[in-house]
Formats: sequence, C-alpha cells, structure tokens
Amino acid sequence: MLWERRFVLLWCGTTASGLATWALPFVLGLAVLDRTLSAADLGVVLAARTAGFLAAVPIGGVLADRYSRRSVVLWAGLAAALATPAIALGFAAPDVAAGPAAPDLAAGLAAPDVVAGLAAPEVVAGGGGSVVLMAVAAAIVGAGQGACRPAFQALTAEVVDGGRRRQANAAVTLAVRVTTLVAPAGTALLASVLDTRALLVGTALLWLIAALLPPRGLPTPAPPPRRARLLREFGEGVREARRHPWFVAGLAALAAVIFTGYSVTGVALPLVSRDRYGTEAVLAAALTAYTLGALAGALLVARWSPRAQGWTALTGLALYGCAPLSLLLPVHPAVVFAAYAVAGLGIELFNVPWFTATQREVEPRLLARVSSLDFLVSYGLAPVGLAFLAPAVEAFGLVPVLAGCTLVCFLAPAVAALAPGSRGFSRTTA
Repeated sequence: MLWERRFVLLWCGTTASGLATWALPFVLGLAVLDRTLSAADLGVVLAARTAGFLAAVPIGGVLADRYSRRSVVLWAGLAAALATPAIALGFAAPDVAAGPAAPDLAAGLAAPDVVAGLAAPEVVAGGGGSVVLMAVAAAIVGAGQGACRPAFQALTAEVVDGGRRRQANAAVTLAVRVTTLVAPAGTALLASVLDTRALLVGTALLWLIAALLPPRGLPTPAPPPRRARLLREFGEGVREARRHPWFVAGLAALAAVIFTGYSVTGVALPLVSRDRYGTEAVLAAALTAYTLGALAGALLVARWSPRAQGWTALTGLALYGCAPLSLLLPVHPAVVFAAYAVAGLGIELFNVPWFTATQREVEPRLLARVSSLDFLVSYGLAPVGLAFLAPAVEAFGLVPVLAGCTLVCFLAPAVAALAPGSRGFSRTTA
C-alpha cells in the first residue's frame, strides 16, 4: 500500500498529526527544564489541551459526517498549526522563572497512550509569561487534535477499500510506534541547538503538514432538508453504536483497561521504579519495552488475520493486565520489561482489528460520530484514571490497588467476549 499515492498522503498526514500530538507535552517538559515554564503552568496548559480535545471530539465527529471529512481535517489542522506558536508567547524569560524542575518530568511525559491532563505535583514559581494565553492556545490545539481524530478515521474508510483497511490501520500504528520510539532522542538532539520556542514552531509545521497533505475522500454528502442540532446528530451516532453490541461491549472493556491499566503505567510504575528498584532506569526501560512490543504487534497484525478476530483482539486487550501484575511482587526487573512488552503487543492486537471493524460495520454516514464516541470515552477516562489512582494507593495501599487493576484488565475483555457479535466484531457472526 505504500506505493499508492493517495494512501501515502493520508499516512503521512496522519503520522504528522500523531507526531505533533506527542511532541507538545515533551517540548513543554523541556521548557520546564530550562525554566521558561513552571511546573504548575505546565499542568494548566496540558489540562487545557485535554479539555479542548474532549470538547472538540464529539463536535468534530458530527462535522465530519455533516461535511467533507477532508475539510474537517484541513480546518482542524490549520487551527492547531496557528495556535501552537502562541503557546510560546506565554513563556517566561529564562532568567525570570525560579526553582528546580521536577526531575522525573521528561520520563513521565513519555508514558504510552495516556492523555496528560494533570498538574505536576511540584509548583515552581515563574514570571513574565501569560498562563492564560498559553491555556487558550493549548485548548485550541487540543480542539484541533480532537476534531482530526474521528475525521481521519472516517477518511481512511473513504480512501482505502475494505479489503485493505487492516493493513492501512496497521501501517498508521506502525508509524506512531516508531515515532514514539525514536522521537525523544531526536527531540533531545534538536533541543541542543534549538530553544523550546523553535521546537514549538516545528510542531506547528507538523500540524500544517497534517492539514494540507491528506487526499480528498468522497464528495460532501447532500445536506438533509432540515439540519438537526449538534447534540441530536451526535445522539444519532450513539444510537448507531448501540446497534452493534460488540462495539458497546468492546468500548466498555477498553474504558476499563484504560481507567485501571494505563493509570498504573502513569502513576504506579514510576513509584515502583523509584521505591522498589531505586532507579528511574526501570521506568524508562519498561516504557521502551512497551513500545517495542506494540511495534511487534502492529507488524504481526498487518499480516495475520485470525478467524475469530474479535476474540483475538479482546485477548490482546486483556494482556495489558500483565503490566500491573508484574508490579505486584518484587520480581527481577526483566520480568517487568517482559510484561510491558507483552502489554504493548496485546494493545496493537486489539487496536488494529478494532478500528478496521468499526470502519467496516458502522454505517458510513455515521462513522465519524461513532469514532468520536470511541475517542471521547477512551481518551476522556485517561486523566480521570490518573487522578483516581494516586488517592486510591494512599487509601488502600499499592498492592490491593494493583491487584484490583489486574483483575479488571483480565476480566473486562473476557466479559466483552460474551456479547453478540464479539467473535468477529460483526453483527453477522455469533
């Protein structure tokens, strides 16, 4: 498929948007390290970006079904491209910000698949910048990101024929995983010659690529005689989702795993790395193992098409339970690394068939709205789980919380597998 021009343009645009999404919190973390941004302001900016994302996802889904998916990608990407440099306008001068940066910040920002939305625990005083300006700009960037996601999903279904969408989705996730693996080192090298403002401009250029590069899809649908309100149109997408029991069950299982397992990665893994093993290297190695496992999973699922695709995908999702399970007991660090590699492998065994089945089974005119529901639930629960886990560990202790998260990660996909159509992620299979 990489020889097909239209798909290559779509693939490059999607990859650019994913890289820009990943880069912003990492670059802002570097701004904390060079003291042009305080840790408290960083938390506000990332929370604003998450809020903008969550607010725009359902709206973007409705607009992408109402108008051309390509147009939604264009305007959402342009909005993010224009707003990104404005974040740098709120930076303080390097000699104004005071106080040490949080030492674990850069590592924490690299946690996989977790939407950052929480303030850093240590507040650093700063001055000379405008946190309000940064927050507004970050919210616009988040809104552009949120509107792009369902539009890209629906545009993929328009550009790629049904028989090759699995390979297309695998190619996209491969690009994301490779980016996650190599981009931190590349960004760190760039940071040695460029300041954070220049790096943010580079992120804006990535959004510009994401906006301009993707090809046209199908013609804009004819407007209905009477335009419904946005909320009512989004509700139509929810009703379409409910017509597919496998989708509702799978989304519930995914939400449960994100709320528990991903939160363990974001909160408990750094604590265990520091307190049990006495080094941050375990945290960094576990996250790297996760990315390598996900890369292997994407390669595998690009060529392997099991008969029971839905059950295989849900089994892959359940493998994320290996991550909190490995943190329960004082095992050798290699066990933790292996567990995270298995979790990464499993998450791509779920993601690719899940996206492909949604593109295949959902009514095309409602696809962006159903995809927006998917992203709204999954991404929306990420910061909630992060906020919930730390108080839970304080109240009940680390071991009981990890045990509970492990059980949820294993049991939720198993329950979802009982739903009608879950075997093949299709209404036509039992």
